[in-house]
Amino acid sequence: MICLTGLVSFLLVLTAEARVGNSSQLDFCGETEQCLLFDLICKNDKYEVRHYDSVKWVSTDYSTVSMDFMMIPSFWRLYGYITGDNKAGQKINMTAPVVMKIPKKGIFQRGTFTMSFLLPAEHQMNPPQPTNDKVYIQEMPAMNVYVLSYERFTNSVDDNNHAKTLSGALNEVGAQYGDGFHYAAGYNSPMSKKKRHSEVWYIAEGDPVCSSS
Repeated sequence: MICLTGLVSFLLVLTAEARVGNSSQLDFCGETEQCLLFDLICKNDKYEVRHYDSVKWVSTDYSTVSMDFMMIPSFWRLYGYITGDNKAGQKINMTAPVVMKIPKKGIFQRGTFTMSFLLPAEHQMNPPQPTNDKVYIQEMPAMNVYVLSYERFTNSVDDNNHAKTLSGALNEVGAQYGDGFHYAAGYNSPMSKKKRHSEVWYIAEGDPVCSSS
């Protein structure tokens, strides 16, 4: 029984490391040691489709009218968590990407935005609990996502424009996807002078479509 338990634990660790791994495996994720890994399902000249396994994040919600207003306060909440504002008092390494869940809404309507930091592989199984009641651990389910990449800093204008471009391309080919929200993903530090890499994601519904229009 002891040997079996040890084997199961070992396999779980391997699974976690398969989802969150060395940044050298992605050519656009080089500012952190670990990044969110994926399987590329297909790609065309407008977007790509990726499969992500289930993975844990530390997250915070913020109600406002624009992504631009939530980025700084949400970042500092999560930064507090990884710098020791957790029940274990542990410092946790930064990873990439930082993702933001962007609700579909009117320009002047308030909505709930969610920013999330990816937990590194060594904290995927049993992450320390936050001490800030506005910060929580969540496990996103396995998912296929449609992805459009661009080389600019993530802000509400660029994110909205690229989300419209991606949804337009998906509509042209009849792809099914959840349109109630999308994700904005950023791979660079705000102070980084390196070539930037940002993305918009829509969660695929049903079989992914990768044909050109």
